[in-house]
Order: sequence, then structure tokens, then C-alpha cells
Amino acid sequence: MLNHYPIVFLLDVDNTLLDNDRFGADLDAHLEQAFGRDQRERYRAIYDTLRNELGYADYLGALQRFRDGLDNDPALLKLSAYLLDYPFAERLYPQAREAIAHLQSLGHTVILSDGDVVFQPRKVQRSGLWNLLRGDVLIYVHKQDMLAAMQQRYPAAHYVMVDDKPQILADMKRILGARLTTVFVRQGHYAATAPADISPRPDRSIACIGDLRQHTLDDFLPAAYAVAAASL
Repeated sequence: MLNHYPIVFLLDVDNTLLDNDRFGADLDAHLEQAFGRDQRERYRAIYDTLRNELGYADYLGALQRFRDGLDNDPALLKLSAYLLDYPFAERLYPQAREAIAHLQSLGHTVILSDGDVVFQPRKVQRSGLWNLLRGDVLIYVHKQDMLAAMQQRYPAAHYVMVDDKPQILADMKRILGARLTTVFVRQGHYAATAPADISPRPDRSIACIGDLRQHTLDDFLPAAYAVAAASL
């Protein structure tokens, strides 16, 4: 039987808990060193095409297409190991672990991420986030389209979504309304280039994930706090 939680905190991964921009820069440098600039640009073109087709980052799918013409290059097989064994634990933002621990003291905490079914879970595992969240991990193609499924897995009186993409936050807010508090983390290139006129605007905005450590439940969930207190 599923638990019904007063509060569920939903955390994005890339550029929210983990510096995915840094990973992308490291991957570009590795590709250029192993294959040269032209091949690095070819991989990125394949990656961008796949992202537009699928709606999420597919590094391994891009590698499958990238292998065309490189089957006899010994660096090709090493590239898969580079991706799967990348030290994502070293790319967690400062105080990300502490922020998670703080939210876990306030309510149930879950990763809610977009991504493929192989590399994104591997990233969550390699970063240590899987263990920190005790396996409470959801990865969908488009998480804003899967809110009914999320609520079935984690039924709650109120939800909080922490993400670096204000458009996704707005999409989720339109669906869940007052039952969702949205928190915009201004980290990474998506946050830096986000348009200012997105509506509805995020309920809260923080400069970095570590700022969550300074928030009490009442700071950004006054209504939900009353629900939680009444259930104790």
C-alpha cells in the first residue's frame, strides 16, 4: 500500500543538483582529443538532432550514430566507457547533498528527471544521488506529461518542484495549480537564457541549490505546512 505524504519535494537533476554543463564541456574536450575537432562537431550535431527528435538528451543514442565510419577506431569503444564511468559524483553542486538532507527533514524527497532509460539512471547512480534518495527516482521522457503517474507513485497533499527550467515549472503549475509550489534554481545555461515573460512565474527563485538549506517549510509552503502539522 502506498504512503500518502503531506509534502513531496521533487528535484530535477541536470543543472539543478548536478553541473551538467561541466559534464558537457568535459565530453567535448574528450571528443576533440580522441577524434579531432571535426568529429567532435559531428557528434554534437548528431546529439542536437536526436534531442530535437526525442525531446531529451540521448548521449548513448548519439554515440550509436556517431560510430558510422569509425568502427575501426580504437577510441570509439573507449568513449562508451568514458560516458558510463564518468565521475558524476564530482559534478554535484556545492551543498547539493546538504540541501537534499534538509529537504528530507521537511518531507518526502524524490528525483523527478527527464532522460533516457539507460544513461540518465546511470548518471543518477554514479553521482550518488540514487543512494541519497534511497531509490526514490522517477525518470520520464517529459516529466510534465507524467504528473498523474508521479502522483500515483507518490500521493501527497502538496508538491514542491525544484528545477532550472522555468518553462517546465510553468507547465507543471498549470496542471497542478495550488497543489504545487515551484522553485526556480538559477544555475546552468538554460536558467541563464530563460525568457523573463514565462507565465505563470515561479513561486520561488534561488541562486543555487545550496540556498534551500536556509528555508524552512513555512518559508515557501505556508499552506502545506498547516496540512502537515494537522496530520501529526
